[in-house]
Amino acid sequence: MIESWRWYGDLDPITLSEIAQTGARGIVTALHEIPYGEVWPSDTIAARKARINEAGFDWVVVESLPVHEHIKRGTGDLTGLFANYRQSMANLAANGVHTICYNFMPLLDWTRTDLTAPVPGGATCLRFEAVRMAAFEVHMLGRQAAEDDYPPEVLAKAAAWFQQASEADREALLASIMAGMPGAFDRYDIKGLRSALEAYSGIDRDVLRGNYQRFLDEVVPTAEELGMRLCVHPDDPPRDILGLPRIVSNGDDLDWVLGAYDSEANGITLCSGSLGANPINDVPAIAARVAERIHFAHLRNVAKDPDGSFEEAAHLEGDTDMVALTRVLLKEEARRRDAGRSDHAIPFRPDHGHHMLSDLDRDLIPGYPLIGRLRGLAELRGVISALSHG
Repeated sequence: MIESWRWYGDLDPITLSEIAQTGARGIVTALHEIPYGEVWPSDTIAARKARINEAGFDWVVVESLPVHEHIKRGTGDLTGLFANYRQSMANLAANGVHTICYNFMPLLDWTRTDLTAPVPGGATCLRFEAVRMAAFEVHMLGRQAAEDDYPPEVLAKAAAWFQQASEADREALLASIMAGMPGAFDRYDIKGLRSALEAYSGIDRDVLRGNYQRFLDEVVPTAEELGMRLCVHPDDPPRDILGLPRIVSNGDDLDWVLGAYDSEANGITLCSGSLGANPINDVPAIAARVAERIHFAHLRNVAKDPDGSFEEAAHLEGDTDMVALTRVLLKEEARRRDAGRSDHAIPFRPDHGHHMLSDLDRDLIPGYPLIGRLRGLAELRGVISALSHG
């Protein structure tokens, strides 16, 4: 497996020289400064790759080449957006970058209600709190039908939280929900979010799937021609949110994605944390089910609560059996190697991590600390080494 590290370029306080000390040799990055839907210029890609290579790394995965909201909604003349996406793919391939991670989550990327939830020992983690999400949807956003998405006990606690919350508490909740990923994308205030949600009116699961099918039909043939692999990232959280449908949340959804365009170029980013946040998902079993089309892996863990809340756990301490999952990935690598594939190794990165020790004094991207991910990488490296030696 290829040990990799997510790096946000000039947006990232963590430097390539620091990453080098983790032992990782692959970099996962994107041109986050380019607005969604615009072409990634070949010379800009080349400059980013040269910078990565000069620091002693390989650029192993693009994460992400974003899908424009118009494509997800299926609105307007999409000819130019699809052409731009294909051109960006061609420019990446011309520079030797052949794996693209992307997602098809409507409007928001990963969503949390707390970016600094305390964990024992003094560290902090990302957390999705069902009560606070309900308070946001029902009492701050005022979304119609939001109450139908939460059980009565959660709604009662949400009302109590909202009543005692200060204006600063409510602003912090909005900021956490909007945090998502850094880059050139929209962040909303309450009014702006309401307006953005209205643009999705009438788009249910079937409509979104139809729009996703069109995306695959438009871009997978180009990926095949270029020798590229696309790998969709599961929804995070893996459930409908803000009244928006989510269609990449479980094993059946992944089966649909792979069947929608049956090609080696159409694959999966196996994110154990995103899938692991849904109590119905057996992550190692899902990984085994789609193993042949896993092109990239995010290895992290979550601890779930009965009310639908969850938080980032240490990599070997959450609800997912990370040893069993790693065994599945190594078995798939061995199958590819035995089949004579020179590209049998699966790139993975230690995803998220606790903010701990001296990282608590640094202004880092939420969920992407140095030390917490280094701990995760070290633990995963140990599991991989032990399993590789039988």
